[in-house]
Amino acid sequence: MDAKYLIFGATGSIGSNLADQLKKSGYENIHLVSRNVNELKNISNKLGYSYTVADVLEDKFIEKVKSDINNIKGIAYCVGSIDLKPVKMVNEKDFEKCMKLNLYSAFEIIKTFQESLKKNNGSVILFSTVAAKRGFSNHSIIASTKAAVEGLTVSLAAEFAPFIRVNCIAPSLTNSKISNFLLKNEKVAEGIAKMHPMKRIGEGGDSASVAKFLLTDESSWITGQILGVDGGRSSVA
Repeated sequence: MDAKYLIFGATGSIGSNLADQLKKSGYENIHLVSRNVNELKNISNKLGYSYTVADVLEDKFIEKVKSDINNIKGIAYCVGSIDLKPVKMVNEKDFEKCMKLNLYSAFEIIKTFQESLKKNNGSVILFSTVAAKRGFSNHSIIASTKAAVEGLTVSLAAEFAPFIRVNCIAPSLTNSKISNFLLKNEKVAEGIAKMHPMKRIGEGGDSASVAKFLLTDESSWITGQILGVDGGRSSVA
């Protein structure tokens, strides 16, 4: 069986766009993972990809994935969250859940498939946020967690070279189900868009196109990079 690219968070805005873009580029060996059963089945039926229903917050989720697939060419961990709270309302459980979702489970997946990735000269894509570098109010949980993801990226890139490439994408706010609570108010959405030099909110396809490039052999000389897909928010006033 040919090695496959594995997309976690395959029903989200970025993950679903990545699956679609890979299909349009002629990639057939894709395996999708999500906890959202009906959406996952719909995407799988549309694109003709295999899939596993699994929730990365659950214990032993990796066993479900391993039972369906073990020959891996690449991993795109398109799982994320938007955890916004003032410091006085933050507790240890908030950090534990955010770290489990964004960091610990990603590490477990990479560790599990490390040998397969090495055999296939594979690639790993992780996701951070513009907030890991820019200071935003109420972002202590997610910014700290995603900064850890960036640290993991460069550490693994160093440890796994030259056999496995590891890169990270750091988007700004993107239209998605998890950002709807912020963007459903038109005035709020317009205000946030104006904070970006490109004067719009990100779309799932923006990050997905970069992820496709980094995941595949098109980027065979790129590793250990944190790429901002943020409309200029991280570096342009």
